[in-house]
Amino acid sequence: MMSQSQFSFQVDRTDPSGAARRSRFATPHGSIEMPAFMPVGTVGSVKGLDVAAIRATGTQAVLANTYHLALRPGEEVVAELGGLHALMGWDGPILTDSGGFQIVSLAERTTITEQGAQFRSHIDGSLWELTPERAVAIQERLGSDIAMVLDHVVPLPNEPQVVREAADRSIRWAARCRRSATRPDQALFGIVQGGLDLDLRQACAEQLRGIGFIGYAVGGLSVGEKNADMLRTIEATTAALPADSPRYLMGVGRPRDLLEAIDRGIDLFDCVMPTRNGRNGLAFVASGSLRVRNKQFERDRRPLEPDCPCPACRHSRAYLRHLFMAGEMLGPVLLSAHNITHYQRLLAGAREAIETGQYAAFRAARLAGYAAERSVDRKV
Repeated sequence: MMSQSQFSFQVDRTDPSGAARRSRFATPHGSIEMPAFMPVGTVGSVKGLDVAAIRATGTQAVLANTYHLALRPGEEVVAELGGLHALMGWDGPILTDSGGFQIVSLAERTTITEQGAQFRSHIDGSLWELTPERAVAIQERLGSDIAMVLDHVVPLPNEPQVVREAADRSIRWAARCRRSATRPDQALFGIVQGGLDLDLRQACAEQLRGIGFIGYAVGGLSVGEKNADMLRTIEATTAALPADSPRYLMGVGRPRDLLEAIDRGIDLFDCVMPTRNGRNGLAFVASGSLRVRNKQFERDRRPLEPDCPCPACRHSRAYLRHLFMAGEMLGPVLLSAHNITHYQRLLAGAREAIETGQYAAFRAARLAGYAAERSVDRKV
């Protein structure tokens, strides 16, 4: 249930074939038309793209990382410079994750207690503590529109007791985050954990609803589980979340994953895949994906996609291949812009299809096009 006057959420239409929702979430820096995808700008930068280039992809909101920004330049520096929006030069909505994912991604450097997480900095090895209260305080200094509670993420599959302890701790940490939040112009989202245990996911969702948040995220997925298990978990979790709040799926994923998650009621996404794969020479296209370094594109005069408005598609596949083979930085920049544009066009198409009650047909057609898609990096 919305409780802060600077935020509002509205569902305009639910597709008759399933749970896909056409919705909008108003923030102090503008509304996010949803379903929507946020590129990842970990340290306040979507790698290789300035804010004009990001906006040109059709992006409405971006994501940044609490842990990384607190290490450098430091939240005090960001606040002194006018907050993250001013520092980046980005005037749209920003979501900051809490640093919870670093609990799993930096597991060898991390110690978990009830108080919080202790990290060894990946930069200089110094000891760094992140408690629920500090996670909120850092995000308030950063000045993001959406802040995330600190949660305990564990890899999957995992022992049931490990998953349950992490989920229970995430609920206790969420309550501490909620009590420590002070900014009326920042929406705090709760995060549902529970691994692949559907009953535990639903119980976690119910307890977070009792605490009360502006929005709710499905966390702890795309961390090693099978795709079918991920989708089953998303469906069970969204069913336990309030219909009048935005639903955010963290760190997922491939274009086909977005289509399936939208069908299960998800409104908001982020993932590093468009930029990470772009930097490594993989382009997402309607037929799946292309590895532009492949010899077959050496003399290919065609663009990646003939109807794509991105800067990469003003050039031939042959030229893009040449850039990568020559080690030119322009190659990763162009493919990153293309991949984000591909995601944004996909989500714009999904919004239009839901508006007209045609999402099932849209989803089926796009999934058929992606049928040839090869396995790509899903890590976040």
